[in-house]
Amino acid sequence: MITLGVIGIGNMGKAIINGVLNSNFSKEIKIFAYDKNSSSHAELKQKGIKFTDTAIDIVKSCTYVLLAVKPQNIEDLLSEIKNAVTEKTVFISICAGISAEYIEQRTLKDVKVILVMPNTPMMLGVGASAVSKNNKVSESEFKFAMSIFESCGLAVEIPIDKMKEIIAINGSSPAFIYLFAKGFIDYAKSVDIDENSALKLFAKSLEGSAKMITSSGMSIDELIQQVSSPGGTTIAGLEEFLSNDLTGIVKKAASSCTKRAYELQK
Repeated sequence: MITLGVIGIGNMGKAIINGVLNSNFSKEIKIFAYDKNSSSHAELKQKGIKFTDTAIDIVKSCTYVLLAVKPQNIEDLLSEIKNAVTEKTVFISICAGISAEYIEQRTLKDVKVILVMPNTPMMLGVGASAVSKNNKVSESEFKFAMSIFESCGLAVEIPIDKMKEIIAINGSSPAFIYLFAKGFIDYAKSVDIDENSALKLFAKSLEGSAKMITSSGMSIDELIQQVSSPGGTTIAGLEEFLSNDLTGIVKKAASSCTKRAYELQK
């Protein structure tokens, strides 16, 4: 029986647990959990999740330890559990900006660390997670970690030295997309189009556009061209985006995400 302990049961921790519970390998795993507000998780307890009294109990009981706390709280947590960490412990961290070296320096030299940048759509089982590992993690251990996040959506391996840079791509990008969507919905309201109708149409357009990106076989530039008839309405709108350097703004936003990620581990 594989033992998985989850420390921190916020939206992401809960989503990951539910993903595993709904997977085809759920019967092979015993899940333990710890959260300072464990009394508010009756639903998970009813599903068979065993809550422990302390974070240390998680590390003592489990081979795989999922760190799902806020990055600002990770240092205190690692200080609390470090004496329970052994060479068999496999940390799986979803703490943005926290490196494998950071965890190693505060627990055990050469500890096994798998870093993951998930995103909030995993709450609906359609997440996108970037996953990496340090060189102490075995292939079987990494395969198990990948299966956890595949149970919540898509999981893709990336180099461990790009885990901060990837945050803007899949971790923070949903918020940027929501802000972009808000602009269109606000426009719809300003011209007296029903907000709910506009929201449904725009959301479906996002869904369809994403499918075109992944399945049409066309490049991004080709997809843009396909929608843009010469002298048409789309071109008129695109000219506004281009004149205001939309892609440059996106790059600046992504760079700001990466900069903050590096700051968080200091």
